[in-house]
Amino acid sequence: MPALDTNVPVRYIVQDDAAQPAAAKRHISRCVAEGATLFVPVTVVLELEWVLRSSFEFGKDDVLMTLSSLFSAAELTFESERALEVALQLFRKGSADFADYLHVALAGVSLISVQKVTVRACPQSEH
Repeated sequence: MPALDTNVPVRYIVQDDAAQPAAAKRHISRCVAEGATLFVPVTVVLELEWVLRSSFEFGKDDVLMTLSSLFSAAELTFESERALEVALQLFRKGSADFADYLHVALAGVSLISVQKVTVRACPQSEH
């Protein structure tokens, strides 16, 4: 199962260059045509969210919509999928960064942070 590097979904999503999105689409289409499922490591999702927000000025709603669409794509398999879903739900409802909620969802415990609030807690998540 081939794994995606962060630049593939970034280019596919933002379409900021004529050649790179086309190359990303060709690669994905070829793998799908061969019956391959594409693996997305949790670190790629974390970096993808950060790149979309910091480099392409995606707002929270845009990030939520984009990640939700990716998580429902049949061609993609995600590492720690349940934790990613929990993080997305917490991010949708909360005020912390997606990364903070992902750390919480992966650990299954509260996260102590001094960035925005002292302690963020979440319901027990599945790993």
